[in-house]
Amino acid sequence: MATIKFQGSPLHTSGELPAVGSKAPDFFLVNGKLADVNLASYAGNKKILNIVPSLDTPTCAMSTRKFNEKASKLDNTVVLVISADLPFAQCRFCETEGLKDVIPLSTFRSSFADDYGVKLTDTFLAGLTARAVIIIDESDNVVYTQLVDELANEPDYDSALAVL
Repeated sequence: MATIKFQGSPLHTSGELPAVGSKAPDFFLVNGKLADVNLASYAGNKKILNIVPSLDTPTCAMSTRKFNEKASKLDNTVVLVISADLPFAQCRFCETEGLKDVIPLSTFRSSFADDYGVKLTDTFLAGLTARAVIIIDESDNVVYTQLVDELANEPDYDSALAVL
């Protein structure tokens, strides 16, 4: 379990992020067509997992926009924006914002938040995901992680992208 904060008050997660250097745990997430996708769905690509509580919040929306902008310049890399939002809402957000270089995926019907240690376990935010960035290389090894210590803050984009 990790401890982060939301507006200065402590929050706890269900576990720890996967360790740098370890194999990324497989996952099943739901795409905009309500189909399950997993790690193998993006085989051969570097994967940026931009994990956010909900795209319906300003910080989550901002990080998704920034990764969309930066992703268009990266070769052999997919940006997976993962949240507890329903796939319909995720697709609507990306369409409204004109975001074409990120792939929204939902934790709906998934154990992803527990498997990756990002499920918030207490307060009124229980069940949502903590804000985190995990980068997985082409061989599915974890090469970078950041659990953002204050839920209302954006991730460290420069450090994350520097490993690519």
